[in-house]
Amino acid sequence: MASRLPLFDRRAKETREERDLAPYALHSARSRGRGFPEEEDDLRTCWERDRDRIVHCTGFRRLMYKTQVFVNTEGDHYRTRLSHSLEVAQVARSVGNALALNEPFCEALALCHDIGHPPFGHRGEAALDELMKDHGGFRHNFQVLRVVDRLERRSPEYPGLNLTRELRESLLKHEKDADWPAEFRPRPERPYLEAQVVDLADSTAYLMHDLEDGLLARMFQEQQLQEEVALWRGAAESVELRHPGFLSATNDTKLRVKRVTNELLKIAINDLIGATSARLDRLDLRDAQSARTHGARLVDHSDAIALEVAELTEFLYRRFYRHPHLMELTQHALAVLSALFAVYVERPREMAPWYQQWIERAGLHRAVCDYLAGMTDRFAEQEYARLCRT
Repeated sequence: MASRLPLFDRRAKETREERDLAPYALHSARSRGRGFPEEEDDLRTCWERDRDRIVHCTGFRRLMYKTQVFVNTEGDHYRTRLSHSLEVAQVARSVGNALALNEPFCEALALCHDIGHPPFGHRGEAALDELMKDHGGFRHNFQVLRVVDRLERRSPEYPGLNLTRELRESLLKHEKDADWPAEFRPRPERPYLEAQVVDLADSTAYLMHDLEDGLLARMFQEQQLQEEVALWRGAAESVELRHPGFLSATNDTKLRVKRVTNELLKIAINDLIGATSARLDRLDLRDAQSARTHGARLVDHSDAIALEVAELTEFLYRRFYRHPHLMELTQHALAVLSALFAVYVERPREMAPWYQQWIERAGLHRAVCDYLAGMTDRFAEQEYARLCRT
């Protein structure tokens, strides 16, 4: 009987990383470890383990019912914060893999990057920041670190998820120097290359799916995109070359839009990979740290596509994000969260029992903010109906 093949365990994966990944990629065997030491897993690398902890945590499941652009109750086909995170992970894995970077790290960071978002998306973030202006404010990138370090519970031996140092620091991608935690100082010039990949994957994913969602909601039309957005025209031309006559002949609007947006996503991803690879080839980066000390962002589009992406972004802000209907949602988010904030500050026993105890450690206002930030859209609406409507 033939002998059984050896397991592809953690050590085998670490050996493959040393052999196949770029020298400037993150290598799991060189991780700076966790705040609370744990024995290494036999089968998974440290960042595969981080990814799995994220997927199985409460905050990740709640993303299913948190707003991306549209409130969850407005339709089943619009993106949620969860579907957005999955799309970011797909883009990040594709780009990271092609650039010989650490794919599990890209995936873990992408899945976790929005876990600190409150209900009602960026509108909820703005509302909580206003409510907390005398108590330290609110920033979702800082909140994600609170979630994974303090608010999640998975073990009696430590608070939070006990993720690796590299992943935790990479969650702070947009924090200003004045807000940079002492634990992670000195602040690097740039994030790890994998974190730069996730940052671009985030913007790439939401631009593409917001096109689909905006068209589905009829907040702008394909003709406007054809007239005002070069990236859309280029994608449509590519579809026409592959499927001659299809775009003008079909009555299946959903399929037509999907074909063009998929082509647009392909253009953006391929350009990001090609332009970044060319940039890295010109440099002599010897390890992951050397990429963090480089003065410029290395993961980015070519100049030509960057201009077209900027044009698309401006179109969406003008035609979509500032649409009167979405601006109404801003006022709704402020009304709901303001009312709940006032009730919980006055009557903290209305909060879940764990958050009542959390007041002793975090203070009343921060504990209330943590409770609100963890809510889904629908739970916030339910609590608003229970406590604030007479």
